[in-house]
Amino acid sequence: MTEPPDPDSHDEGGLLTRRGRRWLIVVCVLGVLVAVGYAAAQARSSSAGRGPAVAQGQVRLGPDPGEAVPDYLAQLPATLPAPGERAPALVQLDRELTTDAAAALAGSASPAEVVFRVPIPRVQTALRFEILPAAAPVAAALDTARQRAGHAAEADASRLTDRPAAVARAEAAAYAGPCACVVALVVSADRAGLEALAGTPGVRAVEAAPVGVTLPELALSPLLPEQTTAATPLPDDGPVP
Repeated sequence: MTEPPDPDSHDEGGLLTRRGRRWLIVVCVLGVLVAVGYAAAQARSSSAGRGPAVAQGQVRLGPDPGEAVPDYLAQLPATLPAPGERAPALVQLDRELTTDAAAALAGSASPAEVVFRVPIPRVQTALRFEILPAAAPVAAALDTARQRAGHAAEADASRLTDRPAAVARAEAAAYAGPCACVVALVVSADRAGLEALAGTPGVRAVEAAPVGVTLPELALSPLLPEQTTAATPLPDDGPVP
């Protein structure tokens, strides 16, 4: 007598058994659930607490999007390193400065990076980040960085269209001269040096990274002078010069 075919046996085409297909589906579903759970856990950990949020190997300095400015400022003293230890820190200004003024403000805490922004009323302009050479005189290094920011704005103007292109052209025109465009600096100093900077006229906030963090690990989002209540986007409905 011929035995009935086993529903879980391989067919002639070598396809998976029914049981094999069921297990494959189960494994795929479990894999998706694990991936979703991991992503959710990562999102919770990166948004919890005020400490520097670590994501993809970066340490964030600056307020979180939408964060209340008074809350952000109140927590900055706790970020400073212990006495005698040095750490990189984001020095955020209460108004944009020229490169000469920024060099004078930095004093003995030589900047390692500068953040530029061209202030145009009610127009969103780009934050431009420039690394500074360690051995160069600070004022000269900052001025060279200003010129590099201008070249970047020119490149943006050539590839963009409409309002974004007009904004980039206005930025490039501002960077062509000694503009008041420095909005933040990254320095490395000990606690005493950072406290002295925090008390310097023109400095609005100093936030330190953990000791041992290097410059490439930093993700910078400085508080802007116009952000007085919350770290929310600035208006972008003004005329472009």
